[in-house]
Amino acid sequence: MEAKLTEWGLDGSLLDPTHFARRMQILDQLEILFASGRGQASYSPDLVNTARDFIAKLESANTLLFESIRCQIQTGICPAEFVAIMRDLVTPPLGLAYDYLDDLLAGVFQFEPPTEEPRPLDPDSVFYQPTPARHIFHLITAAAITSTDTLIDLGSGLGHVPLLVSICNGATSIGIELDPTWVASARKCADSLNLRNATFRVEDARETDLSSGTVFYLYTPFGGSILAIVFDALREQGARRPIRICTFGPCTGVVSKQPWLQPLTPPTTDRITVFLPRP
Repeated sequence: MEAKLTEWGLDGSLLDPTHFARRMQILDQLEILFASGRGQASYSPDLVNTARDFIAKLESANTLLFESIRCQIQTGICPAEFVAIMRDLVTPPLGLAYDYLDDLLAGVFQFEPPTEEPRPLDPDSVFYQPTPARHIFHLITAAAITSTDTLIDLGSGLGHVPLLVSICNGATSIGIELDPTWVASARKCADSLNLRNATFRVEDARETDLSSGTVFYLYTPFGGSILAIVFDALREQGARRPIRICTFGPCTGVVSKQPWLQPLTPPTTDRITVFLPRP
């Protein structure tokens, strides 16, 4: 480990903003080695102190990156870092796991912890998990979302999808979420980033107004009767005007069986699937 620390310490490029992924990889390794008291006992005090100092340098570089990105967003600019991520997503990402891009969004969004316990789940509701960041970036290009669109995220949780969509292309984004604790955190984040085109409403998806939406997103927020009612409402919207319905997770299999919808790509649960109403 001493040799590794020396090698990393001599690599000045690790503090470059563009090397965030590499920094997170190293921080994860160091956390495993030094986080526990038992791990620290395996190394000399000097080595532990060297590791702590190095961790502080990497975290400081990350903080500067987060603040730079936040400043770009607050002035109405899609951060250059986000543009590069979308440009480099040549092939659709797969998988349900999280990665360094989720750490990046966490550092940029800086959600405040909910002040209250989340509300109990309804029988047809699903335990909340945010969409992995790489899939949100892909969603923007896969659904061809532009500044003229209005995205409605049904079951938006903390608001990762509406926030990032609004940041990246200026689209109007609306998060519909039944839990007021998640909505409060999402609103605070939008305010802190000066995002006027991302709004969040405490509403039941079965009763919300869908008439302004052109793109609808669902990360398996509910199932059973709730999903059936929501898709009846979406079918009515699709009969009136062009819409896109984007899914991720297990609900993709249910949606693919809707006879009035056709997928643009073969539907799979671990990738964004875009559906269009059949002519």
